[in-house]
Amino acid sequence: MNRLLKTMAAILLTTLPAGPMKAQSAHVPDVKWDRHSLIIDGKRVMPVMGEIHYSRLPADEWREELTKMKEGGVTIIANYVFWNHVEETEGIFNWSGQRNLRAFLEICQELQLPVVLRIGPFCHGEVRCGGIPDWVFAKGCKTRDTNPVFMNYTRILYRQIFAQIQGLQWKDGGPVMAVQFDNEQRNGNYLMALKKEALAIGFDLPFYTRTGWPALTKPVPYGEMLPLFGDYADGFWERSIEETAGKYYQAFNFRSQEGTPSANKKEKKTTNGQQSDFDVTSQISHDESEAYPYFTCELGGGMMTAYHRRPYIYPEDAYSLAICKLGSGSNLLGYYMYHGGTNPDGITYLNECQQTLATNYNDMPVKTYDFQAPLGEFGQKNPHYEMLRKLHLMMRCWGDVLAPMEPVFSCPQDLKKGEDNALRWAYRQKGEQAFVFVNNYERLQQLSDKKNVRFSVCGVDFPRKPITIPANTSCIFPVNIDGIRYATAQLVEKRDGKIIMQQVASIPVEIAIDGKVLRNVKPKGMEQPVYKNIYLLPDEKSLHQPTAEPMVQQVSFTKKQEAASQQRAIPIGVQKVAEAPSDLDFDKAAIYQIALDGIPTGCKEQKQLLEINYRGDVARLYADGKLVADNFYNGRPFLMGLWRLPQGCKTLELRILPLQKEMPVYFPREADTTPGENVSSVILKQM
Repeated sequence: MNRLLKTMAAILLTTLPAGPMKAQSAHVPDVKWDRHSLIIDGKRVMPVMGEIHYSRLPADEWREELTKMKEGGVTIIANYVFWNHVEETEGIFNWSGQRNLRAFLEICQELQLPVVLRIGPFCHGEVRCGGIPDWVFAKGCKTRDTNPVFMNYTRILYRQIFAQIQGLQWKDGGPVMAVQFDNEQRNGNYLMALKKEALAIGFDLPFYTRTGWPALTKPVPYGEMLPLFGDYADGFWERSIEETAGKYYQAFNFRSQEGTPSANKKEKKTTNGQQSDFDVTSQISHDESEAYPYFTCELGGGMMTAYHRRPYIYPEDAYSLAICKLGSGSNLLGYYMYHGGTNPDGITYLNECQQTLATNYNDMPVKTYDFQAPLGEFGQKNPHYEMLRKLHLMMRCWGDVLAPMEPVFSCPQDLKKGEDNALRWAYRQKGEQAFVFVNNYERLQQLSDKKNVRFSVCGVDFPRKPITIPANTSCIFPVNIDGIRYATAQLVEKRDGKIIMQQVASIPVEIAIDGKVLRNVKPKGMEQPVYKNIYLLPDEKSLHQPTAEPMVQQVSFTKKQEAASQQRAIPIGVQKVAEAPSDLDFDKAAIYQIALDGIPTGCKEQKQLLEINYRGDVARLYADGKLVADNFYNGRPFLMGLWRLPQGCKTLELRILPLQKEMPVYFPREADTTPGENVSSVILKQM
């Protein structure tokens, strides 16, 4: 990391506020919401919510990984409680080790990180049967339904979860701020039945949530559950194996909440016991107090790979999505996932696949749930971790100003895929203050540089001379914020009377302040202000320019067995997509042996990451005959954290199934789909 990047990191790491919750404090912050935002102790806040699954991480890594999330600007933790992770066998609950929810929540409390628990009973999360244990399906009852049999088992589950959180609810000074009931549910009556059960057991929280999609077929009374929405850059669940399948391109434009694919446009409002249609997106025909805030719980921090569809996610995907959501009026960014994970061991494999009893829409890897997230499966920091962090800090510092601002859409909201005839931008305004949001990026599309650009916002026309917005640029400009009339640089943070901004790559910095216009301002970092209390950091590309190649160690490997000449004919599964290989199929795999002599394994103090650069269909890694990791090839390397291996492990066995001709699988541009398999290198890197 060079000096400029270290400076930027130090700013972001040392200035993050403690957050709204004060562990062990006599004062319990008051939590309210209105149509704009959450309000904590009377102040509007714009939280950043990051999803991490405690049962998909070793317990002794929770504190370190939660700390990384907090350092990345996450202010609320979101977490599924997977039923079949804790009651895989009927009547035997396992809350120990990495399934110890209470221990996880206690760490969240110590780190002053509020938590939104997503308690099911159905969660999905690409878990076997969506998290509902196999034994439930043997009871002959309809699942996700109000029938007495299923509700009784759900009641037992909720009581178990409540025992884990007792004394850790928000009212107790604990971290649990809210819960979500079930997931992606249409039946409002069922959702309300779940809430009734939870309240009777003792859940008593500031608010409750549900996913705002799919559209409800039966209403939830207004105010009972906040609907939270989502958008992704790509979807492994698409049936198509074509590039850019689906309508994900819409997420790279500024659109009203009503225009989002996941938005549920109508709810029912209860007044004097009577229900009527209530448009949650209306800001004109209904009283302000009757509308929901625009929050997300599944803004794509990355994307998993399914067997039949294997997206390759870029850092700009997540950053652009976040910019578009903020510019469109969202006041809570909730990332799914923010931290990847690994499926725990169970009686059976705990991944979703086409051959299970339910929730079998896709074949997912057995072990890995990396999700190409800002923090990966082993806690590795991916490039969008750094990109998003400065955005999150801006939300903290100016959230109370931005939250009540209304969005104004300056470009069409119904752009077609790759449409490139105008700059995509919007602004949010209240009175004379505004933030201008710009996005000249769309995943896997080559948008052009936009020339001769000037903005007219709140009576301010800027900059003085037209500028060019380069392709792949996403940014935010302030108007009449903290004495700055306007600036063509992005606000990052304010502290100790200093306002810190960052140059946007290839855009000249112009700052209008105190009746002056400072043109072509050059970054001086934190060493010297560019004007009074204004400090300007270099652009992202300059900050992340490495000074030298990182030190890596080559690891020796030997090919022990060629792949069988006759491989399986890839079947199409029950969900009409290619079916992943079975355990038996790996008997025909190519086998490599990776030598770990002299390399410490199982050592938490020396976190080393093994990077396997290979080509193939699916790869699996075994330690002492046990499957420890797997990978659906999409052009990225196969990673393994050596500290998670058995201590003293000397060799690993790598099995790779070869690529075949004309596979019914979507591979991204980065993947080499030449039939066959090979390993080009095995590298050891320090975390």
